[in-house]
Parts: sequence; structure tokens; C-alpha cells
Amino acid sequence: MKIGLIGAGNIGGTLAKLFARAGHDVAVSNSRGPDTLRDLEAELGERGRAVTAEEAAEFGDVVVVSVPFGRYREIPAKGLAGKTVIDTNNYYSERDGDFAELDDDRTTSSELLQAHLGDAHVVKAFNAIYYVKLGHEGRPAGADDRLGVPISGDDADAKQEVAGLIDQIGFDAVDAGRLGDGGRLHQPGTAVYGQPLTARQIRDAFSG
Repeated sequence: MKIGLIGAGNIGGTLAKLFARAGHDVAVSNSRGPDTLRDLEAELGERGRAVTAEEAAEFGDVVVVSVPFGRYREIPAKGLAGKTVIDTNNYYSERDGDFAELDDDRTTSSELLQAHLGDAHVVKAFNAIYYVKLGHEGRPAGADDRLGVPISGDDADAKQEVAGLIDQIGFDAVDAGRLGDGGRLHQPGTAVYGQPLTARQIRDAFSG
């Protein structure tokens, strides 16, 4: 599979390495240009290359968005129609500025990204796991200490696609539901956010 990444920070860069290690071809990008990603590109080896954000959007069968939420309107919608887009972002007003519709819980950050991207299929994932855990604590399927990764989205096929990628890199996907109500279950301030939990523990937290 070809995976494009828009944003190559802690989560984006970690995912690029994990996906390349799992045998996928990855194209990484950031807001500063491909030349600032040569070290990461070298680390990815023959499976990876540094590109512009627009090129990453065009390249990927699946595209990961991992930029500060306040810059979500800069994500190029062109090239993403019909594709699965993994949204790893979280809203922090102190970093992103104030969004009244998020502060009063009228909507969620992932729903705003979905509205911006139109015909793409946004799945919220990897937003609740610490990047160090993500990078180092993948386990084989069935392992007792395998960590869970909550996901939410409105398209069942897109969620299944993301769940498969999560499994490939050593974690269990836990379906939280739709992009709005489900996403609220694993955003900052929730019981599962930032916690190293198994899939069963995440499900228990959702139902508790």
C-alpha cells in the first residue's frame, strides 16, 4: 500500500517508520519542505521519500494528517477525494487558538477536518497514544499486553482499512463509533487519552 503523511513530527514520523517497516511505501511531508526531511527519508530507506504536502496527498492510497489542529485548513483537499484519511490531531486552544464551536462542544476537530476535506473518509486514530509507546510497544496479535488504539469514523470500509494498518504495526484497533460521538470518547481529557491500555480496558472505559 502507498501511504502519504502530511506532518512528520512525533506521531507522523513514528508512523512513517512503522508503516515502512511493515512493508508499505511511504511519502512524508511537512510545512517546511522536503529538504528538511532528508534524515527521516534516509532512515526510511527504499520504502520512503520526502515530498511536498500536495504530493503526499496525491501519492497515498491512505493519507495520514498529523499537523497541529489549528492549521487544518492548510491540508490540501485536492487529491484526497474518496481516500481514507487518518486524523491523528487533537485540539489544544493554547496552541491552536480558540475555536468557539469546539469550546462549546458543538462539533469536534475531526468533523471540522472532514468538512474541509469533503469527499475524503476521515478516521480519527493514533490521537490518544503517546508516540513513544507507539514507536516501541507494538506486540504480536493475541499478546496479553498488546495495547489498543481507539478509532472513530463515519465510513465502515475506511475504519476497517485503518484497523488493518493498526494490526500490522502491533496494536488492536478499538471502534469507538462515529466521527463525532465516537471521537469524543478518545479526545483529550477522556479516560483513555494518553493511557497505555489494552483493547479490553479501552472498551471497559467506553462503557463505564
